[in-house]
Amino acid sequence: MSASIASVLPDFSADAPAEAHHAVRSPAERELLRIVIVGHVDHGKSTLVGRILHETGALPDGKLEMLQAVSARRGMPFEWSFLLDALQTERDQGITVDTTQIRFATPQRDYLLIDAPGHVEFLRNMITGAAQADAAVLLIDAGEGVREQTRRHAFLLHLLGLRQVIVAVNKMDRVGYDRAVFAKIEADVAAYLDGFGLHPTFVIPLSAREGGFVKERAEGADWYQGPTILDGLDQLTAPLGLGDLPLRFPVQAVYKFDDRRIIAGRIESGKLAVGDELTFEPSGATARIRSLEAWPGPAPRSAGAGQSIGLTLDKDIFVARGDVAAHGNLRPRAARRLTARVFWLADAPLKAGTPVTVRLATNNATGVVRSVASAVDPANLTTEGVAALGRNHVGEVDIALHRPLAADAYGINPILGRIVIEVDRKIAGGGIVLSATSEDKSPAPKGEVVAVASAVRPADRVARYRHGGAVLWLTGLPAAGKSTVARATEKRLFDLGGAPLFLDGDTLRTGLNGDLGFSPAERSENIRRVAEMAAFLARNGHVAIVALVSPTRADRARAREIAGAHFHEVFVRAPLDVCEQRDPKGHYARARKGEMANFTGVSAPYEEPEQPEVVLDTTADLSLCVGVLESYLTEAGVLSPSDADAGI
Repeated sequence: MSASIASVLPDFSADAPAEAHHAVRSPAERELLRIVIVGHVDHGKSTLVGRILHETGALPDGKLEMLQAVSARRGMPFEWSFLLDALQTERDQGITVDTTQIRFATPQRDYLLIDAPGHVEFLRNMITGAAQADAAVLLIDAGEGVREQTRRHAFLLHLLGLRQVIVAVNKMDRVGYDRAVFAKIEADVAAYLDGFGLHPTFVIPLSAREGGFVKERAEGADWYQGPTILDGLDQLTAPLGLGDLPLRFPVQAVYKFDDRRIIAGRIESGKLAVGDELTFEPSGATARIRSLEAWPGPAPRSAGAGQSIGLTLDKDIFVARGDVAAHGNLRPRAARRLTARVFWLADAPLKAGTPVTVRLATNNATGVVRSVASAVDPANLTTEGVAALGRNHVGEVDIALHRPLAADAYGINPILGRIVIEVDRKIAGGGIVLSATSEDKSPAPKGEVVAVASAVRPADRVARYRHGGAVLWLTGLPAAGKSTVARATEKRLFDLGGAPLFLDGDTLRTGLNGDLGFSPAERSENIRRVAEMAAFLARNGHVAIVALVSPTRADRARAREIAGAHFHEVFVRAPLDVCEQRDPKGHYARARKGEMANFTGVSAPYEEPEQPEVVLDTTADLSLCVGVLESYLTEAGVLSPSDADAGI
């Protein structure tokens, strides 16, 4: 997943002080405040956004008139929400299905306004939007009052660490600006928010459609003496600039230009400059910045948060996508254990033993849930009596990772304190990191075997082998050429000074898997064992090259889950007639005679990969296939570009 995915969820900590990430700026600087507008579906969020843009002069010339004309042609009344609902499906259905971000400004500061969907089916999108915000506006329909989705969104704001929340009671014009209606909703929402320690900064009556209390005050509401929406926003506290936080530079990619190896990414927080010594986590490798590279224009001498930049180093260390550069003692943890407060979105509950993939910044790692400490239903703040997280519930989760990730507790640095959790390669939840530890020191459950870590650091293996760990999983029909390509690739990487190991399916069945037959269950177990061995080798710095038919997508997906980010699927493709001609064991002929009931391609058809990382055509020259794999490993950050190009 990209950097935007990894920033899905900030502070779930109820203990973070409101002023922890705020500071005073000089008058010469323009502050930027990110605002998310949330609330129950149809309570007027997009309408308010459109009205704010109009009141602050943020609309492009002619935009309002154009939409009014479109509405007239369609024979429908103009809605301010049309300014935001850009998708045709949204106009047709009348709901916001994605988040929209747009800028506006007041004399006080600049704003980035995020309109998030309220419909329950799009809760993931709402979380994505709210996670990027510094403050929130929670909208409540004056005619409907506090609804379930209102409570859920309010609780999520608390979990996301948003301490500055303006509650806006919208559509007050429809109830005649009745003070009693407003007072009841104000009391209801205050009581609910007080239940988890969140206190609204302001509660404001509003008519987004008519503009009442957006910028100007409304007639008929003299009883309200507080600020308008825009005045209230201007009174919120802007966050501390990301440039004032410790350096966090997640690596997006490594490129080779002429004789330079350029490490590219975006500075998420802090600053860096030529000559700075950087530590790359989780490997712990260090080097100084030789130069900064930018496109286009001259190379700068320094750069800060928000800038996308490239850099070269003064010595040749191995750096790959997902590594995070930091300064000295201010670096993140190379975490093998995370405690996180998680909001769960999947239908299947999250419980101890669930295998997961954790995405953080530009990196990811597989792991397993060790425990779920609590489960809270945010709709009514009830605590469930089971150690599992159901859909749309929240709890504290302990995750043991199969390999380290660079991580921070959110209270230390929010940039690496947000995680997204996947199950079966689908986003299933997310949260913030409450603690990150480099070693798993907790006692294992009774009878559980505890893994023992190697005494050799990953950075030391990389320095020796000149590559990171990987699992190249070559799949395809029998006799497609998997073993031939695997053997040749192993020899090439070995000649480059690496540590490759070839794992052949037939060879393993003569030893490790000699007790297995060819039933579907035994085939799956064969693949699982090979995947575990390959993943172990990859985590210890080797390139495991697996040649295995592995006919079903489900079994290969299991192998990918076991190996995590180390896994690279290679589809070795060859026409069936070519495979038959190459078949020295007579598999295809015997299968046609019915002598091999379980032979792949007959009773269990081979399922081609849907999205393999590499596709090889083995009717081409063998050296070309090996070259394709070598180039892929270089681009994927497994193989050092400088070594590969130099042929050492």
